[in-house]
Amino acid sequence: MAAVTRARRPPLGRSLLRLFTVQGSWNYERLQGIGVGVAEEPLLRDLRAAGNGAVYRAAVARGAHFFNAHPYLCGLAVGAAARAEHEGATPEQIERLRSALCGPLGSLGDRLVWAGWLPVTSGLALIGVALGLGMDAVLGFLIVYNVGHVALRWWALRAGWAHGVRVAAALHQPLLQRAAAWSGPAMALAIGAALPLSTAYLAAPFPAWARGVLLGAAALGCAILWWWRGRLTGLRYGLGLLAVAALAGWIWR
Repeated sequence: MAAVTRARRPPLGRSLLRLFTVQGSWNYERLQGIGVGVAEEPLLRDLRAAGNGAVYRAAVARGAHFFNAHPYLCGLAVGAAARAEHEGATPEQIERLRSALCGPLGSLGDRLVWAGWLPVTSGLALIGVALGLGMDAVLGFLIVYNVGHVALRWWALRAGWAHGVRVAAALHQPLLQRAAAWSGPAMALAIGAALPLSTAYLAAPFPAWARGVLLGAAALGCAILWWWRGRLTGLRYGLGLLAVAALAGWIWR
């Protein structure tokens, strides 16, 4: 009980800093497990301070077992598992908790960040550049995106510690659900607005005939990718165009 009392004000800041390196020790055996264990260790030190050295060592080793989720939401599992250790949950309960969080945290993180926050902020930055803001738009993107993802990491860690084994309640918060629901439409709006503006901005230095060539190449590429879907990817087509452009530029010189 003393360990739980002392752990009410855990070193969450130290754990958050370690979460920034959660993928630094990624490997095929445990994926993010070692990084998650390193981030969890500061939250377990009260166990050692209370004289439970064996409990502390077992908890640290458990924290480094296999784990895989979205890197920005790993803190939810870190905080929840550490709180469960302090509350005396059995090793089996903690292992089940960690395993149960892998899928939901991975799916939610992909929807919120990779399919939402990142393309939305990128699209807004492209719009800003196309409208003449230049480097201010790029700096704005770097600030806004990083503030958002750091806030998400901090929320996840605090929510995990606050809920412990009942951490599923944190995933059903209305604000989080609304953000996940709106991430797709917001991404479509931002990217849909950015594409024509960026195209016009990038094509402005070219003469009219060159713009026609670019438009024709894009239309041809869409047709080829449609007819050869499964055999040709956009990346391969783009690399092929770059090779042709480089060869044409060398001959033109």
